Amino acid sequence: MQVAVAEDSAVLRDGLVQLLVDRGFVVTAAVGDAEALARAIEERRPDVAIVDIRMPPSFTDEGLRAAVELRHRHPGLGILLFSQYIETRYAADLLADGAAGVGYLLKDRVADVADFVDALTRVASGGTALDPEVVTQLLGSTRRRDSVAVLSRREREVLSLMAEGRSNVAIAEQLVISEGAVEKHVANIFVKFDLPVSASDHRRVLAVLRYLES
Repeated sequence: MQVAVAEDSAVLRDGLVQLLVDRGFVVTAAVGDAEALARAIEERRPDVAIVDIRMPPSFTDEGLRAAVELRHRHPGLGILLFSQYIETRYAADLLADGAAGVGYLLKDRVADVADFVDALTRVASGGTALDPEVVTQLLGSTRRRDSVAVLSRREREVLSLMAEGRSNVAIAEQLVISEGAVEKHVANIFVKFDLPVSASDHRRVLAVLRYLES
């Protein structure tokens, strides 16, 4: 799997590169600003990019804006935002514009390297990986809540964990219910959100989008 890294801190950037190489990833580029990232993606077309949100020159949201633009140019590119900050501006656009292959993790909440690698692999494969705190902030920044009103409390809990990128097995463990119960709740969510089986659409991602939009 090929990965590009965009992180302005040289220490953290080098640490990420070493971590990835040690685990068999191919690092196509390791850069410190959004413009260099855009050039690197054009040159090598990796499977996924790890992008810090705040990079030069203003250290505000250059990385996030670059991620949105990269997704427009390269729809199949996985994007894993890896930041100390939660920035809701543009983040909803990134998630809404085909949320498959998008992740947003907070640096100080990733306590286990295996979890980080699993999230990166999931994003590169077209899945999602959202930190629970990011989900909470995104929900708080939106105004429409009518879409999820049709769901039961347990269905909302299941959908919230789906938004974090959890599998049915992980959701069952978290909520202390059977995997079969989770499957039933997920099926109910699809029905209530009017998401029929489709060969071209990923219903799990579409349900998460509906959740975040509401």
